[in-house]
Amino acid sequence: MNAYLEILRPGNALMAVVAIFLVALINGTFNLNVFLAAVAVFMATGAGNAINDYFDHRIDAINKPQRPIPSGRISLKNAGRYSAALFIIAIAIGFYINILPGIIVLLSSLLMIWYAYNLKRKCLIGNLSISFLTGLCFVFGGVVVGHIYVSIALGFYAFLMTISREIVKDMEDVEGDREEGATTLPIVHGKKSASILAAFFIVFASITSPVLYFIGIFNALYLLVLAPAILVFLSCAVSILRDVSVENTAKISKRLKMGMGITFLAFAIGSPFVAGMLGF
Repeated sequence: MNAYLEILRPGNALMAVVAIFLVALINGTFNLNVFLAAVAVFMATGAGNAINDYFDHRIDAINKPQRPIPSGRISLKNAGRYSAALFIIAIAIGFYINILPGIIVLLSSLLMIWYAYNLKRKCLIGNLSISFLTGLCFVFGGVVVGHIYVSIALGFYAFLMTISREIVKDMEDVEGDREEGATTLPIVHGKKSASILAAFFIVFASITSPVLYFIGIFNALYLLVLAPAILVFLSCAVSILRDVSVENTAKISKRLKMGMGITFLAFAIGSPFVAGMLGF
């Protein structure tokens, strides 16, 4: 993969784009603004990933030496310039859509930079920041299509799923983070405490997510598709409590991402618009 594409972590950036299209799909609204919002979110998220690698190049040299900067495929200076250019374009697109979307992209970009520079290494604050940004993608989509109520509900569950994964990722990266003097949750309070909190968020999200059906946001198809995701999440909760090794946390991080993907699919298929298209 080209280094300038890789540093954006396109898989993660596309997950943010999915949030926009999910809200649009649920609302049955597809127009130019939705497309522009997706582009803005992809660029801003990619820029956030790039600036994160910029500030974390020393940690990545220990934890993930194959990444573009520590591997020498992108210079530190070019990574910084690349990230800045993407942020500026994303913000410009946000303001082109409207004032409020522009303000959201601007403030989100500033938070991503602050997160990469400082907040990431703070106990739980970094986890809360990135989880808030993930949930905000749904709210941003809701603002663009005029469907804020549902987008807040989806954003809340995206927040819960993300914070559990962020804690697990911190458990995986303890060695490099400690070298850089980071004060992440597993470093400050130990991996066991971190595993308990991660499991709590996983279980809470799993057992309460069917509520979105009972309050009328989604139909029964949502529950059908959601069931496998809940099984994945609960198995992750059990596994993280039993084994806090780096190898296991790496596996759980991937499985949580898979569970999030299934959940997003449940959001889409369970929406009234899609259900109507399917004849339900």
